[in-house]
Amino acid sequence: MGNKDTLGFAKIPKHVAIILDGNGRWAKAHNKPRNYGHLKGSENVERICKEASKLGIEYVTVYAFSTENWKRPKEEVDALMKLLGDYLKKSIKESKKNNMRVRVIGDVSILPEKMQESIKKLEEASKDNTGLNFQVAINYGGRDEIIRAIRSLAKDINNDKISDRDINEKVFESYLDTFNIPEPDLLIRTSGEQRLSNFLLWQLAYAEFYFTDVYWPDFDKNELIKAIEFYNGRDRRFGAI
Repeated sequence: MGNKDTLGFAKIPKHVAIILDGNGRWAKAHNKPRNYGHLKGSENVERICKEASKLGIEYVTVYAFSTENWKRPKEEVDALMKLLGDYLKKSIKESKKNNMRVRVIGDVSILPEKMQESIKKLEEASKDNTGLNFQVAINYGGRDEIIRAIRSLAKDINNDKISDRDINEKVFESYLDTFNIPEPDLLIRTSGEQRLSNFLLWQLAYAEFYFTDVYWPDFDKNELIKAIEFYNGRDRRFGAI
């Protein structure tokens, strides 16, 4: 992944998950429409991925569109779908330039067909890249992911591909969208909200949570460093009471 600018940190989180919150409020604060805030937020994703890679972070997972986001006004949902579609197409070129491997997690089966095609092309084009592992959660919900995993597992049990006696955490995790991706060490949520919002419910069991009032479009390298400073200040003792 090249030279790392670790800034002397004792430890760098291997995997950082980010809830990209506050785009709409950022737009309102700048007297702009909500969709403009989403555009600026999407532009910031690439910048933060570059900074994360420089710092030595190996995996970044962002919450781009949740299963609950379909409940937003149709105009906003349509704009978000177009923005995500354009972003995925652009990412094929960007992933090559930045040596990023990109995966999309979530139930992509109900996304527009063109978007599904873009996802397949992007994942195929970037699968051999050796830099940052970048996961984009689209039509993703933690509960939905677990239910889909249970359904797949139950189907395999019924087809005698696996015995219920063989089920453990490792086996169950192999049915999740994040199979072969290490669990996040650090969760960052911008805009001041302090909840998971159905994001990576299984995977975040032992992550450190960092909340900031900064809106996502304003979250920059300095803010990322603050999050890593917070992470370095935590005493991560698994299993301790």
